[in-house]
Formats: sequence, C-alpha cells, structure tokens
Amino acid sequence: MNYPPIDSYAFLSDTHTAALVAADGAVEWFCVPHFAGDAVLARLLDRDAGGVLELSVAGGAAPTRRYLPDTLVLETRWSTPQGSAIVHDFLSVAPGDEAQPLRADKLLVRRVTVERGTVELAVRVAPRAGYGARDVVWEQAGGRWRATGTDLWVGVDLPGEVTGGELRFAAELSAGTTLALLVGYDDDAADVVDPDELLARTCRTWQAWSARSDYTGFGADAVRHSALVLRGLSFDETGALIAAPTTSLPEEIGGVRNWDYRYAWHRDAALLLLALFRLGHAEEGRRYLHFLLSVCTGELLTPLVDILGSTADEEELPHLEGYAGSRPVRIGNEAAEQVQFDTYGHIMDAALVYQDLTGDLTDEQWALLRRHVDVMAGRWREPDHGIWEVRGPRQHYVNAKVMTWVCLDRGVRLAELLDDRTADVERWRAARDAVHAEVLERGFDPQVGSFVMTYGSTELDASLLRIPLVGFLPGDDPRMLATIDRVRQELEIGPGLLRRYRADDGLPGEEGAFLLCSFELVSALVLAGRRDEASKVFDQLSQYAGPLGLYAEQLAADGTALGNYPQAFTHLALIEAALNLDGAGDREALHAWAARGGH
Repeated sequence: MNYPPIDSYAFLSDTHTAALVAADGAVEWFCVPHFAGDAVLARLLDRDAGGVLELSVAGGAAPTRRYLPDTLVLETRWSTPQGSAIVHDFLSVAPGDEAQPLRADKLLVRRVTVERGTVELAVRVAPRAGYGARDVVWEQAGGRWRATGTDLWVGVDLPGEVTGGELRFAAELSAGTTLALLVGYDDDAADVVDPDELLARTCRTWQAWSARSDYTGFGADAVRHSALVLRGLSFDETGALIAAPTTSLPEEIGGVRNWDYRYAWHRDAALLLLALFRLGHAEEGRRYLHFLLSVCTGELLTPLVDILGSTADEEELPHLEGYAGSRPVRIGNEAAEQVQFDTYGHIMDAALVYQDLTGDLTDEQWALLRRHVDVMAGRWREPDHGIWEVRGPRQHYVNAKVMTWVCLDRGVRLAELLDDRTADVERWRAARDAVHAEVLERGFDPQVGSFVMTYGSTELDASLLRIPLVGFLPGDDPRMLATIDRVRQELEIGPGLLRRYRADDGLPGEEGAFLLCSFELVSALVLAGRRDEASKVFDQLSQYAGPLGLYAEQLAADGTALGNYPQAFTHLALIEAALNLDGAGDREALHAWAARGGH
C-alpha cells in the first residue's frame, strides 16, 4: 500500500483550518479557507490527483519528529552524511481577545534551519482546486506567487520554477542558515512574516493556553495533549468542535464506509464542557455552549451542523480514488437529515453542567431549552435512527431512550435550580419515570443477561456502557456489571478494543474497533468498582496511539488506524477515562466535580 498509515500524519491547526503532514515531510491535506473548505492539498485521498506540498532534504534518512512541548508545532530533524537540518512546521497563531481567544494568522509556515554542514533542500508546491479536480495557474506579483482558483499564495526567498500547475524551489543551504516557506490562504494573513517571530509567537500562544490547566493526575501528559488536539479542532469564529479535520478516511480499507467528519456533532456536548472547564479552559467552554444553543433553535434538532451552524447535502467525488482505494470519497453528510433523540439528552446535560459551573444560563436560553424538554416529553415513545446513524428504518434504540431520560431528568433539575414554577415539571417528571421503567423492562433482556441495542433484539452495542456515565443506573448495578462483561465478550476484537456493534447496518463489509467506546469502557469499569481492570485497559489503549500521540476514529484488530483523523471524540473519551481513573469514586468524577460547582 503506497499510502502512509493514517496515524502517522502530524496534525497542525490554527483553529481556523488544519493541515496533515506525512512522515516524509509532505503536506497531504489542507482545506481552505477553513476546516470545511476545498481540500486544495488532498494527496491523502489520491496519490496522483490530490494536491501536495513537498519539502525534502536530498539523501536524508527517515527524519525524526516530535511536537514542541505543549504546542501543535511540529519539529522534524533531517540528517545526511553532509549535514543536518531542523524543520518547524506550524499554522501560525497569535493571542486573541475575549471573543476569539486564539487568532489565526492564516499562514502555513515551513521554517528550515541548517545545524551543521550543508543540505540540499527541494520544495514542490502542487495544489489542485476542487478537491483535486483542477490544476492551478501560478502568477508572480508583489514578491509572492499566487495560485489562481484558490486562496493560496506562496512567499519564499528563492527563485521559483513553474511546471504545469507545480511551483518548485531548490537550494543548497549551509550551517546557520534559516529559510522559511510561507503559504498564506487569505489576503488578510498576518502582517508579521518574520519566521522566527512567527515560530516564537505561535509557541508562546499554545503554551500559554496549555498552562491554564493545572491537572497533574492520572495520564496527565496524554490529557494535556488531548486537550490541545481538541482546541485545534475547535473553530475560532464560532467555538464549534469538529469531529475530525478530514473526510472519507475509511473505516475499512478498500470499503465504502467513508464519511465526511468536518462537522460538529452534539454528541457528548456535556463531556466536552466538563473537560474544558475542568482543565482550566472556561472561556472555550462558554463559547462552545453559546454555539450549541445558537444552532438548537428548531423543534426537531439535527444531530450535526457545520462550523457555521448549517448543514450540507452529501455528494460523492468520483475523480478521487480514496485512501488506499477506499471509494467513494464523500463531502457533506446525509446523517444531518436523521432523527436522533439522543441529541436532546446531550444538549440538556450540557446545559445542566453549564449552570452548575457558572449559573449563567439566561432566561432566553432556558426558554429555548424548555421547548426541547417539552418536545421529548411528548415524543419519547417514537423510534429514531440511533446514535450510530445506521442508514435504515427507525428503531427503539436503548441508548436513545436513556438519553431521552437524560433530557427529561436534566430539564426537571434545571427547572428546580432556576426556581421556574411555570415549567410543566410534573409532566416532565412523569415522562422521565416512564422512560426509566420502560428501559428496564424492554431494554434489558433477562435471557441474554444484559441490556440490548434495540427493544426486542438480542444484539448489543457499545453505547450501553454510557448508562451509568449519565446516572441512569449506578455503575455497580448487577445489570450493568453483566452488560459490561457481555459487551466485552461480544464486541471486543483485541485487548480493550470494542466495536460499536455487530448488527447488520445495511452496508457491505465491517468496521474496526471504535476508540471512543474503548475509552468509555475504562470509565464504565471505574464506576463498576473495577479500577485495576480499568487502568489495565487504559494502558492497553495508550499503546495504540500513533507516533505523535494522536488517535484516529477506529483501529483494526492488528492496530491499523482507521477512520477520520485525528478524532475529537476519541481524545475526549481519553480525557474522561483518565479523570475518572484519577477520581475513582462512587460517582462519575467529572459530573461530581461539576455538581460541586467546579471544586
């Protein structure tokens, strides 16, 4: 396979867009003018048609790479018999203001410093517009090269050569020399173009952000790194968190399970808020809550929106072969049209967390939330499409019912906190109790000995592990203990690696282990009182991280990374698992912390 492993890529972000850098120094994914824009560099999905930005040192062995501490600045060391060089790759950021805490300079910087001897540097800039559909034409003006049909411009202190849609540079550099390639994707890019200042400022900005957290508990290094990844996946203008910066990385190599994840799902909204506040990033937590409520104004909530709060039709791009031949490549996401009642529970859980921590819910926000609780009090008996977005008929998914209970329960609790005597709390409370009773009666199968995926089925799915994490049942309830064991028995494909489900979802082939669920197994084991077992699973999952500490959405049984990358929910579940292991009490640690007002 001539495609690099998915988890071998470095992730760069300026919180406005992202870039993925292969181990050989090639930028193979870059969307402009933002995360959800045109992938003008898309060799990640097609080795020939996808655009690329190559930077290489002639005769160099495989370089070594790392992130500079507490940053998303990639440092790559190249060595040859004649010399050695360090390359710093980053999307430049600067401190912002209260409305936008980090400010994107809208510059991709590739800064090369020769440490000893001489090195021969080669650069090839070959973007293709329309997700690889069209060549560009380079024009030189004002000391910059501009690519027509894109927002890209290139600045470098070297003579360039144009061949077709490619721009090439080459130089022999000696010890002590620093050279920078600047790739802007907006004419309003930063005024500062000094590469040394851009590097220093970007490092200071990320390190100052990371320093807000004083967490030193279980898995502290992985938690801090995961928090950086989450911040890098948060859109600067709105606070939206995208699931991943990529589209169509396959859940099965060569298969059709390829989806666009450059969207904000409302799933685990409460967990994101909890993690942000707990790790010292309250301002980002507030911005996310405001974004969440701003896109939840209709009666029937969509499970996902784009970074600007809209949805887009799903379409296929037949001109791209897909990662390792995994077709089709899709942009847009049809799941936005599904009915997913768990969405209401996640939003109400987030609202309760926010009120517990800040007391800042406004009357207008509460009026909006009340409408959602009223909707679910009237519709909880209906089937839906479920959390896993199976593209088939609606069913009575147990997870959806549990999250409906969460919606009603959080509505009751918020009404009591806010002393709202006009809310129909008795109706909500009656519906909540009815949902709880029904799930225990129809969602637990005594013959199977566990909770099940849907009413009347004997199949399981890994979302059942969240039952104690949302307070539906105690973690050590015998029914929950049995469910944990059966989930592992039926869905585990490797140590700690859980698939989401085995039920037929109407698509050919099968996916790998879903890492969000794998880390949620850790949290469920903690609440079950099985901390040693939880710690062992966490250690096993830690070994599956990519060489730069990043996780994709899924893993094959042999450890091959699958799915879109890096995956926000994997890193979020890692944080939850670590904090639960650190707190290891009789309640889910993050919710208990929030209920105490963040103390």
